This record gives sequence, C-alpha cells and structure tokens, in this order.
Amino acid sequence: MNTPCLVEMHGISKRFPGVKANDSVDLRLFAGEIHCLLGENGSGKSTLMTILSGLYKPDAGQLFIHGAPVTFHSPRDAIRAGIGMVHQHFKLVETFTVAQNIVLGDRKLSFVPNMDQVESALADLSRRYKLAIDPKARVWQLSVGERQRVEIVKMLYRGCETLILDEPTAVLTPQETRELFSILREMADQGKAIVVITHKLREVMEIADRVTVLRKGHKVAEYTRGSFSEAQLARAMVGKEIISRIRRQPSNAGEEVLRLEKVAAFNDSGGRLESVSLSVREGEIFGIAGVAGNGQRELAEVISGLRRISQGSIYINGVDMTGSSIRQRISAGISYVPEDRLGTGLVPGLGIVENVILKGYHTPAYSLGPFLKRRDALSKSMELVSKFNIFASSLESPVSMLSGGNLQKLLLAREFSSDPKLIVAVYPVRGLDIGATDAVHRLIIEEKEKGAAVLLISEDLDEVLKLSDRIGVLYEGRLAGPVNREDTDIEELGLMMMGASGEVASGGIGSC
Repeated sequence: MNTPCLVEMHGISKRFPGVKANDSVDLRLFAGEIHCLLGENGSGKSTLMTILSGLYKPDAGQLFIHGAPVTFHSPRDAIRAGIGMVHQHFKLVETFTVAQNIVLGDRKLSFVPNMDQVESALADLSRRYKLAIDPKARVWQLSVGERQRVEIVKMLYRGCETLILDEPTAVLTPQETRELFSILREMADQGKAIVVITHKLREVMEIADRVTVLRKGHKVAEYTRGSFSEAQLARAMVGKEIISRIRRQPSNAGEEVLRLEKVAAFNDSGGRLESVSLSVREGEIFGIAGVAGNGQRELAEVISGLRRISQGSIYINGVDMTGSSIRQRISAGISYVPEDRLGTGLVPGLGIVENVILKGYHTPAYSLGPFLKRRDALSKSMELVSKFNIFASSLESPVSMLSGGNLQKLLLAREFSSDPKLIVAVYPVRGLDIGATDAVHRLIIEEKEKGAAVLLISEDLDEVLKLSDRIGVLYEGRLAGPVNREDTDIEELGLMMMGASGEVASGGIGSC
C-alpha cells in the first residue's frame, strides 16, 4: 500500500448491557480511498464509527492517528484529530445561514467572527471540492442534497482528513446520489479518507475501494475493489446464501378499496398536501416515491385518520370515511405502518404482548367483557415473535429495549396479522438487514395476493420498482403520475422526484 494509513483501530471492543457491540475489531483507513462499512442490524458498524468520531469510548483497544495513539473524550477531540462524521439526520439550524451553521461551535474563531472571511473561505472550499453551496443562503431554503453538502463542507472547513457518512444516500434522488458519489471520489483523489456506512450493495459495487463487513460485533471480511461480488457481500453480512424469492406477478386488480378525491391537508410547518387524488384496488400495490418531506407523512396520516384534511374526500370500499375516527378506520380494515415506529407505531414503555393487542384489545379476540384474555394475547404474541423472527429477551420487557430492526418487525407483525383490506406502509424495511428486507417484501406480496390493497411509501426507488404495479411521485405536496411499472424506470422517477418531469395528478383519479 503506497498511500498513507490515516487511521487505525486495533482490537476495539465495546459492550452495552446484555450485548457486545464490537468484539476486537481491527480497521484501517487509507488516504485516497472510499471505504464502505457493511453489516446487518446490530452488527456493530454504527458503534464502531461512533467510537471513531468521539461519541463513545471503547472498553478495550486503541486508536491510532498517523501512527500515534490517541484517546478521544468528545467529538471535538476527534475533529481536532481530523475525523468528522456526517450523520443521517443533519445537525443544522434552519434559520441560520450556511456560513453561520458551519462556524457554529468552532472555538478557533473569535467571539465575533469575520463572516466575510468565513464566506470567502467556504467559497474556496466549494470550488476546490466541487461542492456547490451558497454561504449566504438560509438552511430552510436548501434542498436535502444541498443540506448534505453543507454538512460535508462543515467538516472540510474544520480540517477533517477522514470523513464518515452514515447512510448518505437515504434521502437523495438517483441524480443527487450520482452527484454525491462524484464529490466523494473527488475528495478521495485529493487525499481524504472516506467512510460510507450503507446497506445498499449496488452502491458498494459502484464506489468502494475497500469494504469491511461486520457480523454480530466481529469483523468477518475485508475486500478490495475487484475482489468481491454482491453475492459475496450479502453472504458475508448474514453468514449464509441469500436467495430472493420475490417474483412480482402482474396485477390482477379487483374492486377499488381506497379512493382519495382532491385531498388537501396542512403539515406541521405550515406547508400543504395539495389536492391529491388517487385510487388503490384489491390485489394491487400502489407505490409512492419521493424525497422525504414532500408530503409522504401527511398522505399516510390523512388516510389512517391521524391528520385532519382541509378539503377533499376519502372513501374506503366505497364508504365515505372523511370524518371517521381512527378506530372506525381500523374496523374498516386499514393497517398502518408509520415511519415513526417507536412512538406512533408502538408504545415504548409497554411489552410485546401489550403492543401486539394494542389495536384490538377491545375486540372479542382479546377481551371478555371488562377482562383481557391474557392467555390468548400471550399465545398470539408468541406466534408472531416466532413467525417474524423477532429477537427479544422477554415478552414482558419494554419494547424500547429492542433493536430498531426488531421494533420494525414487531410493528409489521401486528399490522400484517389483522387480515387487512388496506395496508398503508411507510418505509416498511427501514432499519432491516438484507435477509429481513427480503422477508418483508415477500409478506407484502403475499398480502397483495390475498387481495389486500397496498399503498407503499418509500424513498428507495429500487424497492418501489421491485414491488409496485403503479407508481406516483410526491413533490412539494402534489402527486405526479401515476405510471404503470412497466412504462417507467429509475431515471424518469428520479426526475419526477426533483419536480422536473411528470404530469401532476391534481384533478383526475389515478387509475390504469
């Protein structure tokens, strides 16, 4: 290896109550390389990078920067040593300008910094690394991709030689993803070490110079470019061969289940869901694509009854349910998988049994007058835990103790087991590893084949294209499309997600 090793992690171990997140992990990061970190949920990859960025201290092992041992007590220590992390959820103050956000908390500057000098330095960095940003713009005016660039420039401005990005493409369009990869390659070519935490194997194949795979806290494999395939990476991640059984059958749609007519609603920040009309039928998966924040949450909430509409009508199986309660919609057969699984979907302080019966405790299945059928509830919970492969130390422990992936599986288990007529699924595989993702996709297909109507909301275009029969795109609260799956591709959908293409379906009902 001719390029210098900027960072070495040797024998890193970290334990939390009941789990060893990292077990004697070794990792080396070289200047000029893009290093991808892969692993299932709970494999320890985020913990390892959190240690490197100074948020956690390891229980054992040693960090070396340029060959010298170091100990970090905070992220500020890591930044001083040249290591910065861009988190999946950006740490920006929306009312501040780009320049103000970048200097916020920088103790190297005077109490009253010269913002003209700061803006000039940021412009130079922007040109050098081809990161187009306007230092004077307010963050609330920026797109998601632009905000991500601000986070990257912040780390470069503070002198970081090693940059860690956590799931950096999760909220980007395909076009923005390509632009980001070009930027990361430019940074690596100029001597930076780049670490990308991702679960998307196709992206690893595209950008990785080196790949490290973690499984159950252990480092199980390391590959260099040209020496690995997608199948090898998947096998290393889960310890066995992953064979996808997803075979999307042509739609055999039946009667209309869901119908929205010119529905509008306000979101929490004063924006609007704008006059959306669509229909979803039995045995059909209608995919909704779009970058987060363009009305997906509001659309799901008005259908499930969690958000009032300001105009329009909602019909379920031909019945006007515009003003109906949440319980009435549940009784009508609506199952809802929200994006906020811990809080909206599940009650963190309750156990698995209580969360399983949360929406049906008052029904004859679980109650006899004022008394709960505890044995029946326990039996159902054990059945779902086994069927959905949920790992839990106890059925009675608070579900807040479960990992993100197991929380998602518990939520899906409850919603899919109620014989739903309509499933509204918002990012249903978020936080799931490759094996669990395939299992959830099979369950969605099975529900479709049983005759359920499915409204699938996802930022992942591969997932939308893989499962959907028809696809619409939400952009700034308006619905573009729908289009038949066979008549579109990832490029067209990406353009629609940016508002550059696609007919806005503000008047007629979307149907084949």
